[in-house]
Amino acid sequence: MRRSLLALAFFGSLLWSGCQPPPKPAAAHTPTPEARLRAIPDADPSKYEKGQLSKTWGNPYLVIRKDGIALIDLSNNEERMLKPNEVLDSLAKLPSSAWPYGRVVALEETTRGSDQERIDIRRNRAIVAGTLEGAHILIHWIEPPQ
Repeated sequence: MRRSLLALAFFGSLLWSGCQPPPKPAAAHTPTPEARLRAIPDADPSKYEKGQLSKTWGNPYLVIRKDGIALIDLSNNEERMLKPNEVLDSLAKLPSSAWPYGRVVALEETTRGSDQERIDIRRNRAIVAGTLEGAHILIHWIEPPQ
């Protein structure tokens, strides 16, 4: 009787293990935006001028506004509005050809507006500047047009 119980338990466990779904494959590791950005070479100041104007800038170009951050495509004058927390992910999705100067972005801020709008701009500037510096992205400050 003991043998039959052991055999029944053994065959039952085999039957049970055959009914289990196969193990799920491990999810592919997706690098973080910070990791993708670190893959870009360090900024090379010899490839751009210190006071370079926005019209000749070749790397990503950001404009701080009261309502968010504009990622400007200078080649076709398009802009994409971002929230401050979307900046790194958007930069990380750009192709490597968007970074001819290395890991540096141009940053400009709008300066016109009410007192409250200027406060919003300063807040967005602080968030974005801290985020970029934390990701080891050099900031090339562009003076706004007068």
